[in-house]
Amino acid sequence: MKKILGHLLLLSLANLCFSLPLSTRSRWIVDDHSRARVKLACTNWAAHLEPMLAEGLDKKPVDHIATHVKEMGYNCVRLTWATYMFTRYATTTVAQSFRSLELHEAADGIARNNPGFLNLTVVDAQRAVVEELVRKGLMVVLDNHVSQPMWCCGDHDGNGFFGDENFDANEWLHGLEIVAKRYKHTPMVVGMSMRNELRGTLQNSSVWYKYVQKGARTIHKANPNLLVIVSGLHYDLSFEFLKQKPLKKIFKNKLVFEFHRYAFSTGQRNLWLTQPFHTACDRITREIEKEAGFLIKGENAAPLFASEFGIKQVEMGRVERLFLGCFVGYLAEMDLDWSVWALQGGYYIRDGVRGLDETYGMLDSDWSSIRNPDFHQQLQLIQHKIQEPNSKGPTYQILYHPLSGRCIHANNSEVEVGDCLGFSEWSHDENGHSIQLIGTELCLSTNGKGKAVTLSEDCNSRESRWELVSNTKFQVANRDANGDYLCLEWDPNNSSRVVANKCFCLEQDASINCLHSPQTQWFKLISGNVR
Repeated sequence: MKKILGHLLLLSLANLCFSLPLSTRSRWIVDDHSRARVKLACTNWAAHLEPMLAEGLDKKPVDHIATHVKEMGYNCVRLTWATYMFTRYATTTVAQSFRSLELHEAADGIARNNPGFLNLTVVDAQRAVVEELVRKGLMVVLDNHVSQPMWCCGDHDGNGFFGDENFDANEWLHGLEIVAKRYKHTPMVVGMSMRNELRGTLQNSSVWYKYVQKGARTIHKANPNLLVIVSGLHYDLSFEFLKQKPLKKIFKNKLVFEFHRYAFSTGQRNLWLTQPFHTACDRITREIEKEAGFLIKGENAAPLFASEFGIKQVEMGRVERLFLGCFVGYLAEMDLDWSVWALQGGYYIRDGVRGLDETYGMLDSDWSSIRNPDFHQQLQLIQHKIQEPNSKGPTYQILYHPLSGRCIHANNSEVEVGDCLGFSEWSHDENGHSIQLIGTELCLSTNGKGKAVTLSEDCNSRESRWELVSNTKFQVANRDANGDYLCLEWDPNNSSRVVANKCFCLEQDASINCLHSPQTQWFKLISGNVR
């Protein structure tokens, strides 16, 4: 219990003790003074649609929303904005914007919940939102989402790539300069994403190099404190072209790359319906590594920010559960910075529909409570630093169940599944060796099929030897006396108990039954060193 409370304290403090501005060091975002790692654990808050105002101010006061973000465990908000808001509509008031869209009911809600906002210009309203987030101790990443204020994204929406109808490169650069300068003296505005989801028929790597370098220099010259966040091609999925021609070091220690991933990315939603979990997950993670994950490795390593991912949280189906378990497992294993889509429970207007519900939203349509507590639970471990490049302590492993967001920890001789703020530290050096509870002589041990896993002092016995099986290493298995694999399994009949049961759906088993296999065995060993 003492170890668990220690983790609670350390993890709660981990994201608070740093100074600004931020910079980069190899693959990490770090405190520019102490060089300690600062992990971005963000939520996206949309403010780029036609009204040009952060969503939800008709439902709740801005300080209430900011407080809720903080209480949900985020340390950062990725706040979206549209170029034209600053280059064409900077003098437009919120009242004028809502009146032009005939959003009379929403305007009345803003008057009740956020008096004074209607009289602000849309750019001053953005500053007011940013200042409230900062007051709550939240970092802000400003994301240039589109040029024309509208819902994003499509190949033919005119906002996809340089030269599109609504994407004039010079106007875009001017917008970046205005916004970067505007927050030069707001240190908690820590970064700026140059452009969201480059896409469409005009996209090509040569033009990408030209304008990404211009955009990066523009931001850095206007505000050298900012992290400059670079998006890839094909809806922010791919940087593979950088393998042949790395992006030149435009300036030192400020460049971050971002990528996006959803269950539907590259038309792969059906993959989760037709392939066993480990097969589908292995394919997805290999693709991420090929297209973006390589950026955190090698002599040119840089931070990689998963700036959008999420699921439909209403009536979450098999596809959403499996994709999320796989992707959150990857985020934990790599310990990436991230931002979930999205905070907002709904929209003033989207695609012509007033008051449209956001089924991907962390908050419900009233902006009063968490829409899906189970999804929120899944993000718990990754909200905190798992790896710290400056740590002098040895590495440990966390026994993690990404599909539920829970961790295994030891309680005396018992082994339980519980809150990931209460994980225990384990040591497992290679396949066929024991999984030992660090600081003790005790090891994880099986007691037979269907029986609870316990701790044993005999770390050399057959029952205490474990392998990571399946190509995704999502199953932790022990061979029984007959040579059959028994996997760690979260007991479906007891929410805190861990048992050992026959492993299902290993690589050699691709039967139709595996498409509907239970998800209780998908445990993963995650390496950490934060103490």
